[in-house]
Amino acid sequence: MFEIEIRRTFAAAHRLRGYDGDCRNLHGHNYSVVVTVHASELNEIGIALDFKKLKKALDDVIGAYDHHNLSELPEFAEVNPTSEILARSIYRRMSKKLNTDEIKVNRVKVGESENSDVVYFEN
Repeated sequence: MFEIEIRRTFAAAHRLRGYDGDCRNLHGHNYSVVVTVHASELNEIGIALDFKKLKKALDDVIGAYDHHNLSELPEFAEVNPTSEILARSIYRRMSKKLNTDEIKVNRVKVGESENSDVVYFEN
């Protein structure tokens, strides 16, 4: 089994409806995203998953969030765009793009600061 990771960043604003604290106000983060993929096989030239393909998939997913107010996106109309919800959303979108019999998104880590991360995975 091989584990492949890619890291990316994006900037976005949000506010947490119903939150009793400063985060109820509009504020921004420089988010970091780490996607970890498991691969069971290598191709004929020894690559489990081309980094270029993984980067493109993640760039496509987070491109919808970059430099937006997440709280105004239809995806977050019913839920707060917390780091937890973002990690789950990115995980599920990446899984749709990449999962095959040999490739599976294993986990997604989203950080809203250099000291605060959340990891989402499914069994």
